[in-house]
Amino acid sequence: MEISSGQMKADVDDGKVCLKRCLGFFDSVCFLVGCIIGAGIFVSPKGVLEYCQLNVGVALCIWAACGVVCIMCCLCYAELGTSLPFSGGEYYHVKRGLGSLPAFVTIWTLILFIRPASNAARALIFAEYISRPFYSGCPPPDLLKKILAIGILWVLGVINSKSIKMSTWVQNIFTVLKMMSLTLIIVYGMIELGSNPKASEPFRNAFDSEVPNAVQTAESFFQGRYAYGGWNYLNYMAEEIKNPSKNIPRSIITAMCAVIVFYLLVNISYLTVLTPKEIVSSAAVSVTWADRTIPSVAWIIPVSVAVSIFGSLNGGMFMLGRLNYAGSKEGHLPAIISMLHVHYLTPAPAMIISTIIASIFVIPSDLISLTNYFGFSSWLLVGLTCVSLVVLRYREPNLERPYKVFLPIAFGVIAVSIFLVLAPIIQSPKVQYLYALLFMFSSILVYIPFVHFKLHIPYFDKITCHLQLLLEVSPTDIFEDSKTD
Repeated sequence: MEISSGQMKADVDDGKVCLKRCLGFFDSVCFLVGCIIGAGIFVSPKGVLEYCQLNVGVALCIWAACGVVCIMCCLCYAELGTSLPFSGGEYYHVKRGLGSLPAFVTIWTLILFIRPASNAARALIFAEYISRPFYSGCPPPDLLKKILAIGILWVLGVINSKSIKMSTWVQNIFTVLKMMSLTLIIVYGMIELGSNPKASEPFRNAFDSEVPNAVQTAESFFQGRYAYGGWNYLNYMAEEIKNPSKNIPRSIITAMCAVIVFYLLVNISYLTVLTPKEIVSSAAVSVTWADRTIPSVAWIIPVSVAVSIFGSLNGGMFMLGRLNYAGSKEGHLPAIISMLHVHYLTPAPAMIISTIIASIFVIPSDLISLTNYFGFSSWLLVGLTCVSLVVLRYREPNLERPYKVFLPIAFGVIAVSIFLVLAPIIQSPKVQYLYALLFMFSSILVYIPFVHFKLHIPYFDKITCHLQLLLEVSPTDIFEDSKTD
């Protein structure tokens, strides 16, 4: 009983209710860079160096290796994004390649736990950095941090519901600001390296320290890959990128190369000012670095961390809305979630439900700690996505592929994914991992009646109809796959 799109799209100029291709190359690069660079580069250097046994050479190699692995993953995703330029990212590709049930398990895990909890964690960290200057020497009250976190989630939720251009503008501005912050750290480090002979000591015999064993190397890799989180977000917005066959591969390569270079240079800058032991003993490496180099304006670094987190959170909110939107279009979520606002042409219902779920995670913030035990599932989804790529290569050989990845790269990513899924479980087996698996597979109890057998809930159509009128949303028209601008 939902209202037809024709009844509510009078204000749409071209008569089509669908997501518009409005994001160009610069927007895509800024979106991806802004999503990747969050708090990780300000936090992870300590963990990487600690697990590398203070071996500077190995630590820098780990940072480069994490970037190379992410580029390999991105190349696989670029093929899927250019050949299937639709919203939904991994969820849509798994559904196309492996079927409906694996896709439902994917979206169940992502939208009910991993992504909302990740956004809630970012919002809380942002709230802590913003409120910390007002509580010098004391931690900010938890209640204040939760109120600020929920407030910023809803601010970004409203921005992303009102206008794609506005959310893109926010992402571009904050990406430029965080790159300026990293440039500041790099420039000071290079000046120190050129003017202070002692600054180059950590690099003269970079590999002379104790070499970490296999387990320690894996742990340092886990620490480093945290800083690269978000590399897969571009595929979630493929339906809104202009000329996706060209812009997706170009944006991915440009963004990832820029991030790797900046990460390596920032780590070198840290090491020119601080010794490896000082980095490992520091609670916040970037803050300690600022206190040593620019004590009069050291407040710039906490502000830079807050700016980085804000941009990353905006990208996370944008992506999660598209994931909900795609799941609804494919029949795995209620139909209302896939509808677009008739004036703004944004997935407003999807953004609202994403914001509500993330806000719920903020309230009992200890729930967020459970996301550590879902870390393996993220790489499980990466592995399934690359398996889907291989399956589609053989099952749909005639599918138009503007970009094709070298197939051994896809097999390499699958092998890395298997390692990253099994390593934490084997190395540190805990009952929480079992709970995580049970949560993932509990989705089958929902899938069988409501998706497979299409069980209909009484009065649900009437509720959908009333929500359409309240939110001024309309079902989308059939999307025409346009691979050109």
